[in-house]
Amino acid sequence: MSKKLSIIVPVYNMATEGKLNYCLDSLVGQTIRGLYDYEILCVDDASTDDSLEILLDYQKRYPELVCVIPNPVNLRQGGAKNAGLRVAQGEWIGFIDSDDWVSPDYYEKLLKKAEATGADLVGCDYSLVDHHTFEVGKVIVNNTPDQTGDLTKEKHERLFMRPGSMVLKIYKHSVIRENHLDFPEHIFYEDNCAGPLWSLYFRRFERVEEPLYYYYQHAVSTVHHITEEKCRDRMKAAELLYTECENRGFLAEYREQIEYRFTELYYVITLFSYLSGVEKPKLSFVKELREGTERHFPEFDRNKYYLEYTGPEERKFIAMQKKSDLRCYLYYRIRQFVWKLRA
Repeated sequence: MSKKLSIIVPVYNMATEGKLNYCLDSLVGQTIRGLYDYEILCVDDASTDDSLEILLDYQKRYPELVCVIPNPVNLRQGGAKNAGLRVAQGEWIGFIDSDDWVSPDYYEKLLKKAEATGADLVGCDYSLVDHHTFEVGKVIVNNTPDQTGDLTKEKHERLFMRPGSMVLKIYKHSVIRENHLDFPEHIFYEDNCAGPLWSLYFRRFERVEEPLYYYYQHAVSTVHHITEEKCRDRMKAAELLYTECENRGFLAEYREQIEYRFTELYYVITLFSYLSGVEKPKLSFVKELREGTERHFPEFDRNKYYLEYTGPEERKFIAMQKKSDLRCYLYYRIRQFVWKLRA
């Protein structure tokens, strides 16, 4: 590795409202400049707006920092991240969403924490904001102290269950390379698969307990618009997580954790986001969610993590569905109708 850090920025149609510029300005202005040699790998995922032109302008202005990688076809964020990983030269790898930004000392603090502790994975907290600012908004703690330090089996279990966001961490590149870690392509929610799986390979995780990352909340964000396509992508991410864990020999050792994470992603989150977010939900899709989960894990509802983490109302509804798909579907639709009338 000839550089200390590679920052991978997947970009798709982020030219408006100065979003992409604000992100890139926060990266070229990092305090590690002059302390460490780093690179910013901007992967344009076949944007149809002026994003590529903006990226090329930054590459021209900062040739020692910015490298633009154009994807000829759209591969979604996972494919863009993989394109960056293939050419990354850094000892450490970081990711950032192209509509977010980071504090000027973000990477300096994470890298110094790694040097001080010998960690191969370092993270921090983040701030929710709805406009371009470096004022701290609502602080979200991304990981917890009981997940950090030397990663024993117990801590690996906790990290697998709740890995936190991947953009809030830096990863030792050698671990990624030696274990052939990458992202699912062509789907949304690629981190739902990669985050838990990657966490099993790292040996020491440390945190900087500050909100150094700014997560930009806006109406066109992926998480704010629910479609059946996106629901199916989450199902695919869950299936890929299961398959990867099985192929890599983790299924026996972490079966309870894998069972719950699959159930949560494939079924629980998808079911309720679909029913509440899609304008005309289909009974056949609701039935498919239950059948797909039971095909992998027939007794998922006895899992200790399911009983601990899934809310009582959700468990009640899912128990109803196990008896009758139609009954639970009609119950939820009627309840939604009543809610709208009251609103």
